[in-house]
Amino acid sequence: MKRFLLAACLLACSAARADALSDANALFASKAYPQALAAYTKLGNSGNVEAQQHLGEMYWYGEAGAVDEAKAQLWFGKAAAKGNPVAIASLALIKQRGLRRAEIAHWVEQYQGEDLKSGSFDCAVPRIPAISKQSADIERVSASVTKWQDCYNAFVTNLNAASPLTKRIPADIVKLMNEAETRRAGERLALVQENLAEESRVAAKLVLADVAAWRSATEAYVKEHNAIIAASPAVQLYDFDKPIGAAARPKN
Repeated sequence: MKRFLLAACLLACSAARADALSDANALFASKAYPQALAAYTKLGNSGNVEAQQHLGEMYWYGEAGAVDEAKAQLWFGKAAAKGNPVAIASLALIKQRGLRRAEIAHWVEQYQGEDLKSGSFDCAVPRIPAISKQSADIERVSASVTKWQDCYNAFVTNLNAASPLTKRIPADIVKLMNEAETRRAGERLALVQENLAEESRVAAKLVLADVAAWRSATEAYVKEHNAIIAASPAVQLYDFDKPIGAAARPKN
């Protein structure tokens, strides 16, 4: 009889724990996170493996109030010790985060888009004088402006193709980021791209203003100079009627 009563008690206790877990899951599903946290904690402290797994997830994703990696690791560790596969995988991920924390921080806090404005996209500003009085200098300035414009247009094309910059985060690093880090990285990289675009627009306007001033001064000098020597047919004049520095305007 005692043995029968003990078995009945165990079954009743198991049913009660199952009902409590179902209630906790329902609270979580309805996003009643504080109540779900309290329910899972009570079950987790009594040894319920699934509740321990859920507690680890709640602290990991910040559903327990804020992301708390230490508490997530604690609860995952309890569940993993009993063979819970989700908890075991989560602990492995947390270990990898520790090994690659500097790479995560680079994308969340430090990346400035250096790779997008270096190498072939490092567009040197052309040296533009106030005026050119020799054909060789006119050719030199025109060529340097064209080279800069080609580089600038390539930079803009590449920057647009790179959007959103979150695509540049290595996939294996993305997998290691928690939700808060993913959000912060997205916000930061959007700002980085906006700043790069604005800096390039400002720089382009300054260059084009210098080119316009140089062209105006040079063309005025050329017209005056040609008028003076036009009566001398033996003098071969430079063809200043062709546009000076007439490469296509940079893209916006």
